Amino acid sequence: MKFFAFLKDWSLPIAMLGGIAAYFIYVNIPFFDDTHAAANEIISYMQPALIFSMLFVTFCKISFRDLRFERWHFILLAFQLVSFILFSLVAAFAPLTPSMRVLVESFMLCLICPTATAAAVITARLGGSAAALLTYTITMNFAVALVAPLFLTIAHPIEGMDFFSSFLLILGKVFPLLLCPLVAASLVRRFLPSVKEFMIKKCRNLPFYLWLVALSLAIAMTVKSIVHSNLSFFVQMGIAAVSLVCCVVQFAFGRFVGRRYGDAIAGGQSLGQKNTVFAIWLAYTFLTPVTSIAGGFYSLWHNSVNTWQLYRKNHPKEKQ
Repeated sequence: MKFFAFLKDWSLPIAMLGGIAAYFIYVNIPFFDDTHAAANEIISYMQPALIFSMLFVTFCKISFRDLRFERWHFILLAFQLVSFILFSLVAAFAPLTPSMRVLVESFMLCLICPTATAAAVITARLGGSAAALLTYTITMNFAVALVAPLFLTIAHPIEGMDFFSSFLLILGKVFPLLLCPLVAASLVRRFLPSVKEFMIKKCRNLPFYLWLVALSLAIAMTVKSIVHSNLSFFVQMGIAAVSLVCCVVQFAFGRFVGRRYGDAIAGGQSLGQKNTVFAIWLAYTFLTPVTSIAGGFYSLWHNSVNTWQLYRKNHPKEKQ
């Protein structure tokens, strides 16, 4: 029993360490040298499939009527967009050294990155409102598609990349994984109620286990981006510090605002838990590619916060 209690308390760091170990073991076995390209291709399909499955099971428990706006949604939305715009203007008009530009762009990434599609899994496990978080997730993803292309093209102009093409590129990246499971779950709720009941009663913990697998894959890809980075140690530590500051501030501010409106957990997860895979893609596509490791470091930080929160949830007496 103690062993299973240990796994329950430390499942996230175990998954993270598993991803790190798997990466180093895999790349250091010569037999697998010719399979690296295929592995990257497989992972590129596995991650969306896992996210779709997690959201599908979660949406089976939630109807469209549950998705409604709260006041705190607009406060957090304003915080993300205004802070991103301010750093974008700094990147566009301030005289920056290459190293400083990397740090400023890292701030931009960590602030504009939308809520992780899997954040609803952690929110529900912590006792928060998954419906409120999913409402914010959908809203923030649409806001990113509208605002990010405009200011990314100002802060880091790319030849041949205008607002409309950037908008379609981002929209195509974020919305299929949100809307497809929502539509599929809605059809199941309407026409296959027995399947819906099975998902709710028998697959209650399935999204969390799928999240652990997705987390291991994401951490492995994070380690890959850090290992293959050409940045100096000090710049990497600067990016790590930037992502840590952004993580702590966003979790704290999200919980503060959420608490004022009755849901500190959903507020904290909405602002603090990020879609870091999207952040890495955004860096490679629109910014200086080396800033992608900001998303990687952020993944380590927000999952460390989630580990601490889950431990406190499982051991309420230790709070006293």
